Amino acid sequence: MSQATNQSWGGRFSEPTDAFVARFTASVNFDQRLARQDIQGSIAHATMLARVGVLTEEERDAIINGLTDIQGEIERGEFNWSVPLEDVHMNIEARLTDKIGITGKKLHTGRSRNDQVATDIRLFMRDEIDVIEAELTRLRDGMIELAEREADTIMPGFTHLQTAQPVTFGHHLLAWQEMLARDHERLLDCRKRVNVMPLGAAALAGTTYPIDRHVTADLLGFDRPAENSLDAVSDRDFAIEFTSFASILLMHLSRMSEELVLWTSAQFDFIDLPDRFCTGSSIMPQKKNPDVPELVRGKTGRVYGHLMALLTLMKSQPLAYNKDNQEDKEPLFDAVDTVRDCLKAFADMVPAIEPKKESMYEAARRGFSTATDLADYLVRKGVAFRDAHEIVGLSVAYGLKTKKDLSEMTLEELQQFSDIIEQDVFEVLTLEGSVAARNHIGGTAPDQVRAAANRAREALAALKGAS
Repeated sequence: MSQATNQSWGGRFSEPTDAFVARFTASVNFDQRLARQDIQGSIAHATMLARVGVLTEEERDAIINGLTDIQGEIERGEFNWSVPLEDVHMNIEARLTDKIGITGKKLHTGRSRNDQVATDIRLFMRDEIDVIEAELTRLRDGMIELAEREADTIMPGFTHLQTAQPVTFGHHLLAWQEMLARDHERLLDCRKRVNVMPLGAAALAGTTYPIDRHVTADLLGFDRPAENSLDAVSDRDFAIEFTSFASILLMHLSRMSEELVLWTSAQFDFIDLPDRFCTGSSIMPQKKNPDVPELVRGKTGRVYGHLMALLTLMKSQPLAYNKDNQEDKEPLFDAVDTVRDCLKAFADMVPAIEPKKESMYEAARRGFSTATDLADYLVRKGVAFRDAHEIVGLSVAYGLKTKKDLSEMTLEELQQFSDIIEQDVFEVLTLEGSVAARNHIGGTAPDQVRAAANRAREALAALKGAS
């Protein structure tokens, strides 16, 4: 065969591929990242072929030893990647043939690059999901610990970014934790569908060789072989599902980031982030910018784009494999890297958040945050809720005029709006009384926050045990 044509398919071609087309269609510049998984899959494939008698034990050992040596070359940076060989698979196979001779050409018996790449990507995703899950677990652990520590720290709760009712900082952190708990379940559920083996589907129809796909699946740690060969080589649902998980996770981290950016501002002054998570200004020496949460917020759109790219990539493809699928790797790789890095940044940063308790408390005192408590007090005294709502509204109007919070008014001032109000009203108008009154599951009372943190810790431990 002419050296000008690709050794994996050039036999029926009468002229070499155009140089530009070779570069345009090659994927080795980015799919070399799959080298470890490609070698892992090839070793399992060779082992299975020997077990069913397609390869001899000597051929199997030569292939495995050669692949192991190539893995070392790659890890040491000694491997010469070739664009004319198109992809990671042919680069490794060509090098194997150089090292062990014709036996290297027997490795591809009973498989195609179609099922090979599908297997490599699933092995890669399984490894990366495990790394991402560890970072997500670390973030949740740190968040739960901080929430428990700040169970008594009072801050304003908001709706429409307006002061609504007092809550505790611990309760707010556990709201973040609930988002991450759902993300964690989605990630583990995604992993189940990733862990299905396409290898053995060959190009699209299976193979005539007496392969044993269950053996290969066991060797590679897959739950089972893919059921249908056509679907096995063309399915990228698992990649879309991962980027969907990634998009929802980044949406949650972006919401958290928005609050962190607000809270670090001089206008809120709720928290301080350690200097190592911030940067300064080249012109304004007083600035301390919350760059980590800002950047996470910005990267969210990047991951959304990868989800849309993969959905669009797949939407018009007929069965089975098409060259379009080469375009799955770069968005998927970048989504993986972005999610992992954002989680690492948050897992390092969140436990180091320092709440400014006095600022939080003072902010909770402004904006009549205990107005609902006064209305509830009147209802418990027998006033209809709509009438209680009007009484409190008049009290708030008076407070705006006199620049007094409800808790700062005298009993006589409050009684001008309702003579039902008595001295015990001040027990519910304090911030401490307000949060303590929400003493039910899901409420912001400090005891409930500590109990919720404990339940979250137990649920996380159970999830880790199940995975």
